[in-house]
Amino acid sequence: MRFVLSILIWVVGTIITAAAFFSSLILKIILFPFPNRAKVVHAQCFWWSDSLIALNPFWKVKVTGLENIDPKETYVMVANHQSLADIIIIYQTHAYFKWVAKKELLKVPFIGGLLWVNDHVLLSRGDFGSIKDVYRTAGEWLKKNVSMLFFPEGTRSGTDDMGEFQNGAFKLAIKEGRPVLPIYIGGTRYAIPKGGWIFKTKVSGRLAVLPPIDTSKYQVADFSVLRDLVREQLEKVAAET
Repeated sequence: MRFVLSILIWVVGTIITAAAFFSSLILKIILFPFPNRAKVVHAQCFWWSDSLIALNPFWKVKVTGLENIDPKETYVMVANHQSLADIIIIYQTHAYFKWVAKKELLKVPFIGGLLWVNDHVLLSRGDFGSIKDVYRTAGEWLKKNVSMLFFPEGTRSGTDDMGEFQNGAFKLAIKEGRPVLPIYIGGTRYAIPKGGWIFKTKVSGRLAVLPPIDTSKYQVADFSVLRDLVREQLEKVAAET
């Protein structure tokens, strides 16, 4: 039964992802003259996320704290990272943002297309020049009042413990004078099977949006204080689950 159900989930999930990509691409083309087309294109990922979560009977996701998101505000959004499923769940925020993604994800069918059509910021891991370009591009988006989403661990955590947070997102938030919006993602580590494709475990995921942190009182040299504060808040939420 799990074998057949897993096949159906992957097939229908691929169709849904393809539909999201093609609808995004078509809207990006036909809405070319309109200034807010990027938000309309981005919003296609909201129903994509809703559909994939509803499709999978092994997934249950609880979302809290959406009242902490002001749609008129521009944030540096910071989330912990456990699984590729985080990419799906993060759109439950229904916020408009660009996020930093590994360039390798462009090779994933239709997921890569969604990254490309939405102009997300792509990073070549291990390439110092690419890292500098990422933060320069991220700063340009923030100046255009577009929020940026970072996974400061840099990669998925192999355990339930959070990995070490990198500094760039926090330096950028202080430099650009944007509030940091901490987002906790929990329970997703086993949401997508590793080394296989059969769903075996029921997963209770959680997305919790914490109150934003004002960065106006920080100097760039204080980035580590801000980084540790955000990590402390996310770990506190993790301990409560």
